[in-house]
Amino acid sequence: MGMFWSHGDMFVREVVERFDEPRPHFNTVATFVRGLEAKGFLRHERLGNSFRYGAAVSPEEYGRSAIPRLVNRLFGGSCMNMVSTLVKEEAISADELREILRELEEEDRP
Repeated sequence: MGMFWSHGDMFVREVVERFDEPRPHFNTVATFVRGLEAKGFLRHERLGNSFRYGAAVSPEEYGRSAIPRLVNRLFGGSCMNMVSTLVKEEAISADELREILRELEEEDRP
């Protein structure tokens, strides 16, 4: 997705050319691009016999949609397991977690 946000609309061959050597095979990139399109992250326009793809969502929208997928895939759908792991692995401190909770509680107040 980053390539599309940085470089705009591209054909699959242009995406392949942007990779460092050894570049992935064209068919591998095409399959990945079609998968992103099927999920609604990319869109395409037909130009002759080819398709030019572009981002259909912003980086912020993509990030928001990635969180549920991440929680489901890595933490069995449990946000509690994810937060617990972040604290145990010291990716977030208990003080930071308390601050997040304080901010959320303030948002809930009228």
